[in-house]
Parts: sequence; structure tokens; C-alpha cells
Amino acid sequence: MLSAEENELLTRVGPGTPMGDLLRRYWYPIAARSEMDPSSDGTGDRWTKRIRLLGEDLVLFKDRQGRFGLIAEACPHRRASLAYGIPTAEGIRCPYHGWMFDGTGHCLEQPNEPAGSSFKEKVTTAGYPVEALGGMLWAYLGPAPVPRVPPFDGYVVEGAIRLIGRTLVRANWLQVMENSVDPVHTEWLHGKLQEFVEEQRGGTYAISRRHLKIRFQEFAYGIYKQRLLEGQTEEADDWTVGHPILFPYTLAVGSASPTYRMHAFQIRVPMDDTHTMHYWYTAYVPPPGAVVPPKLLEEVAFYDVPCIDEDGEYRLDMIDAQDVMAWETQGPIALRDLEKLGTTDAGVILFRNVLKRELAKVAAGEDPIGVVRDPALRIIELPMEKNKFHYTDGFESMTRRSQRRYSPNVAGLADLFKASPQGVVKR
Repeated sequence: MLSAEENELLTRVGPGTPMGDLLRRYWYPIAARSEMDPSSDGTGDRWTKRIRLLGEDLVLFKDRQGRFGLIAEACPHRRASLAYGIPTAEGIRCPYHGWMFDGTGHCLEQPNEPAGSSFKEKVTTAGYPVEALGGMLWAYLGPAPVPRVPPFDGYVVEGAIRLIGRTLVRANWLQVMENSVDPVHTEWLHGKLQEFVEEQRGGTYAISRRHLKIRFQEFAYGIYKQRLLEGQTEEADDWTVGHPILFPYTLAVGSASPTYRMHAFQIRVPMDDTHTMHYWYTAYVPPPGAVVPPKLLEEVAFYDVPCIDEDGEYRLDMIDAQDVMAWETQGPIALRDLEKLGTTDAGVILFRNVLKRELAKVAAGEDPIGVVRDPALRIIELPMEKNKFHYTDGFESMTRRSQRRYSPNVAGLADLFKASPQGVVKR
């Protein structure tokens, strides 16, 4: 367990906190690129979007040249919201008095100040870099020099069908991430609980497998998680390869397909101490020769995932909502000084120790792990299991039980998998 003081250290993410300083060394997805495209109802472009990130209230905006900026929401003049600002060729104007700011937060113009006034040169607000990658917009809130958005394979691979799901988790980012270094929870939360849910519906669905071994190995970008399940040999991909936790906020998962390669990322964005924006980012790469409708390749499907039903209960027939239930019911910030850890919590303990180690490195003026600065790096390949047991029950069944059932292009994907019988291995 952690002491109450250690728990505070690892969970508080706002400006000026040690964990906030560490987390600000990384880029974060803040929106799907399509969210800032012209609206489908013909009402025109979307120019601004409110963003809550690492305890800061910000506004993502698009200027008249199509460039993106991210600045503090409150105008430094009279604190009116720039979420209602007026786009210009150079930046955005406050709707209250017309003060104009660029994406770096510098004031460019104060229309009603005297001619020749230098007052605008003394006024700045928080402004952060924004970049587009893989159909998403990313922001960096840390110090200079600015690193690169890591070119992980799923974000940059060509010819992929991309899906982006999103849900708001009402819990601290750390209990979401600790789930990813806890392999055994899948045996129960997504196994025994799923079977119980099916039992209540009068059906059967046996997917749970006992974990025989688990292990964790650090690498340049985080931690690899591997498991050996009952009925598997030690040659199984789940044990020999596994999948990585990309420090500090992403889980990457492999697939069960020998032909379609799937890059699946779960991205946990700390909004503040008690809220996390969770993204499911999936990139399917069809095999050579597959006939893929151009629309599936050209449009990045973006959708919200409702993990709670109209009665306020978790949708426990969906594995992703099972996770959200487990995260949120620990409380907004889990009381780790009250927990009792067992032998299967080795990954949780390791992740916390890595966080402490990287906090010390940042305090000493060093880069933490996973910060990318090499301008020549084109792609970061992530070896992952290609015959993952938990995904081997068929595309349609897997989709029905997951957040992907809410994707607007799920029907088109299902048709592709039907057309390629070897797309997913069934057991």
C-alpha cells in the first residue's frame, strides 16, 4: 500500500505539483481532428472547443488560416471566456472587447487602446503547442524544448481503418492506469462477471481462464505485460510477447488476427485530479489485396461511448463499462493507504515505483522515460501479441461486447471481416 502522503504525490496533477510537472513532459490527445471540421448539419465550421487538461481550463481554437492553437480560456483582460471568441487570420479575439491573441498566448491587438500603445506587449496568457497526428489533435503543456509527439505505429501506419471512441471517467488517472498493470482482473471482471451477466439473461458464455503466470518487463517506452493462461503453452504470444503500457498514460493491445493487424490504444488523459478523458484508439490494417471501401480509409470514425445507461447503472454487458465501473467505484481518488495488496499486484507496485523514479528524474532536470526528441524517428514499432486469447471469439462477438459497437463504421468493418474468413481466429 501507499501512505496517504505518497498517494497525494502520485495523484495530484495540477500546475506546480510534482506529478503535474512529470505529466507535462508528454503530449496529450485533446480532440479528434474531425471535431473541428465543418458540422454535418451545414451550420459551418467549429472554431473553438473547451479543454480541461492537467487542472487547466483551456480553449482549443482554429484560426482563419486553419491553424490550431490552445490557450487559457479566461481572457486576461476581464476574464471573459475565449470559448466564444472570434477567429482571425492571426489567432482569436475575445468576444468581450476584441483583444486578439495568437496560439502562443501573446496579445496581438487591443482595438480601443491609444494608437502607439505598447500595452499589448505586456499582456500574455497561457498558450500551448498543438499538433495533428493519426486523426487526433495533441497538446503539450510542458517546458521547452518541446519534444515530439511519439510516432507509435498505430498513429502513423498507412492504409489503416481508424476508430476513436471517447468517454469521461469520473476518477483519478492513476486508478485507470493501474488497471493496465493488473492482468488478473481480466479473469474476473471480464470473465466471471461477464459469465454472470450472461447467466442473468438466461444464456451461457464461458470466456474466463485462470492465470498461471504473470510477469512484467521494462523497456524504453514503459512496461511490457505478459500472461500465461490455463490451457496455453509457453509458446503462446500472450506469454512470449504480451503488450505494452506506454508510460505514463497509454495501454496498447494486440489482436487475434493473422491477416488484419490491429493497433489498439487505450489513452487516459488526466483532466484534473478527479476526472480522466478516456480514448479508445483503434487502427485496423487490412491484408494486402483486401478490397476496402474508400470511405472507411478516408474518414476517422469518432464517437462517444455511453458506459452508463438511462437508469444510471453501468452497462455491464460491455467489457469497457466493466472497467469504468471498477475505476469509478474506488472513489474519485482511491484511498491507497487502506488497500491490501497481494502477490498478483506486482505490476501495480512496479508502476508506482516507476512513477516515483521518474518524478525524481524530472526534479533533477532530466527527461523521464518515453520522451521522444529524435527528429529522424519515423515510426516506433510496438511488438504485440497476434493471437491474443481474449480476442479470439470472432469479430462480431468481440465488437458486441466492446465499446466498438458504438462506432459509426462498425457495420462496414464487420462486412470486411466476413469477406475475409481468416480475419479473426475463432476457438
